[in-house]
Amino acid sequence: MLTCAARRGLLLACRGHVRAGLGLAGLGLAGLGLAGLGLAGVSLIGTASAADGPAAPAPPVGPVAAPPAPSLFSFSDTIISYRFQGPSAEPGISVQGPDGRREPRAVPKNVVNLFHANTWTYGTNLLSLDILRSGSQDPAGDKFGNFPGVGATEFYLIYRGVLSGNQIFDTDAFSIPGLVKDIGLSFGADINTKDTTFDSEKRAGTFGLNFAFDVPAGYVNLKVQAYKEFSRNGFAVGRFRSVEYRMTPEFELTYALPLSFTGLPLSLAGFNTVILPKGRYGRINENETQVEFVSQTNLVLDVGQLVAGTPHRFEVFAGFQYWHNKFGGDPRRTINTEEKALIAGVSYHLP
Repeated sequence: MLTCAARRGLLLACRGHVRAGLGLAGLGLAGLGLAGLGLAGVSLIGTASAADGPAAPAPPVGPVAAPPAPSLFSFSDTIISYRFQGPSAEPGISVQGPDGRREPRAVPKNVVNLFHANTWTYGTNLLSLDILRSGSQDPAGDKFGNFPGVGATEFYLIYRGVLSGNQIFDTDAFSIPGLVKDIGLSFGADINTKDTTFDSEKRAGTFGLNFAFDVPAGYVNLKVQAYKEFSRNGFAVGRFRSVEYRMTPEFELTYALPLSFTGLPLSLAGFNTVILPKGRYGRINENETQVEFVSQTNLVLDVGQLVAGTPHRFEVFAGFQYWHNKFGGDPRRTINTEEKALIAGVSYHLP
């Protein structure tokens, strides 16, 4: 439904609801046990009251079926979505203006996303794959040059995991009532590939802490992490083509908040990410990266619940994405580093 980074906090929020659901399910199973005891009691009373008559034959005793094996995951959700976003920005992509100057060139993108998230005993996992197809303004290519008229295709994979401090140690020590529900270890990876002359091959890792805030409904999560990135620059010379950035702090704020006051199944969902300067880039690493900030907010309508009373199945969404110093690019040295893109899309949750 949303872009990769917009779903990073989903499962922490789900944990509270899932655990509550599991608690109710546990009560239900206990209730079934009590019902069994009640039926046994009725049988005994019936037998005692029928002592004057012939004894009822004992019911046949057969093998007792073993209970099904417990699932590894207490919650799981898989989503397929499509979105259009534009005008997107791609650093370095420009067009000559009427006055002869180079100007940033807008790039429309069509994006298919495959998303999976789950909750298990000690934490959460999230996996998201974006398949992005650019318009011809962002041409595909190889090391020999561009392919005019053919837009580039990018695959961007994100993994995020969280290990819950409270769940691992069976305690409430990692919570602050009214402020933080849980503090856990966060870790993840970003991997991308794109068929352009630049030939981006991003490999990044994150590790730090996740704070799940105590909100009345929905979720708000903050990750404070170390970020380390390796990449590639097809335009660079010799050894500068393989880029290793230094480790730097990174902050990820994700949220989803129901808008119950509207009387509609609406929610506001999004993320904000800040990556501090991570080193140098350029043909010979002549430029310093800048503070990178990306923010996306989406208004989500649960159409399935609105039309058919089937929640969390089919949704539509619209939003806005702002990206400052995209990929850490310095706007004084690199053109087209600021993005202001509209977003619209649909998503379907697999049964």
